[in-house]
Amino acid sequence: MNRIPVVAVVGPTASGKSDLAVEICRRFNGEAVSADSMQIYKGLDISTAKPTEEEKKGIPHHMMDFLDTRESFSVAEYQSMAGECIKDIHSRGRLPVIVGGTGLYIDNLLNNIRLTEASFDEALREKLLRRVDEEGIDSLLSELEKIDPEYAAKMHPNNVKRIVRALEVWYSSGVTMTEQIENSHAESPYEVLYLGLDATDREYLYSRINLRVDIMLANGLEAEARDYLSQPDMSTSSQAIGCKELKPYFQGEMTLSEAAENLKQATRRYAKRQLTWFRRNKEINWLFIDTFSSKDEMYEKAFAITEEWERRLQDVQK
Repeated sequence: MNRIPVVAVVGPTASGKSDLAVEICRRFNGEAVSADSMQIYKGLDISTAKPTEEEKKGIPHHMMDFLDTRESFSVAEYQSMAGECIKDIHSRGRLPVIVGGTGLYIDNLLNNIRLTEASFDEALREKLLRRVDEEGIDSLLSELEKIDPEYAAKMHPNNVKRIVRALEVWYSSGVTMTEQIENSHAESPYEVLYLGLDATDREYLYSRINLRVDIMLANGLEAEARDYLSQPDMSTSSQAIGCKELKPYFQGEMTLSEAAENLKQATRRYAKRQLTWFRRNKEINWLFIDTFSSKDEMYEKAFAITEEWERRLQDVQK
């Protein structure tokens, strides 16, 4: 089987994945394929930290900014659409570069996981959703952590839909989502090089997250969140980090400064969960952003790893 070469740039939020992916694309004739469950939505530009046209540096970016916020989108749909993007990029002699922090998307896509659909239990789901309203999603996430810690580690606490679905599957079938995934592997059509970004000093990463929130607010996050939360029939997009955390401020329950601190805390927790998940992947080549004297030095290290990977692939094909 001739597998398609793919580079995957992964890691926590605010670690610099988008910038590195662009530089990899520029150096190795690539195109970026987003693996972010919120960047798929149109209009949520600031809250999801979509790269600007200037930041893209002319590199095509796929799987981004194409879905209306009132529409839902499944992991299976992502896997199918992103897979077609990869085939198209490869067919044109270019390198597909996956970039993002949604581990569920990345794993299902690159490991070619085929999920079997457990039966839906509408009554159970309604009960779980009522509990979200009464107890808060953190309570259900803590419950999921006890039942299925591996899957819970991948969940953003704002991802109500998938947390509820995981509990629904467990209580209706006795099978965890992790077990379902492990039993659903097929041969992957991809030869993947994983590049991961992290920091040796957790506070260094957290300071980058705090700064990013400040910049988002300065760039108009408040107006973007207010606009989208005011629209009817919102889907998963209403759970985008930056929207939910500002809602108490819009309702007069706290100051903007307090809401901003809550947003920073939620984002730091999300980054911790992302790292917990990605660190289990032993194939990731980690680059620690606080150990380089400059971005260019880190890029050169990433280039060297990618060049060696390409040489190995060429040797195998000879």
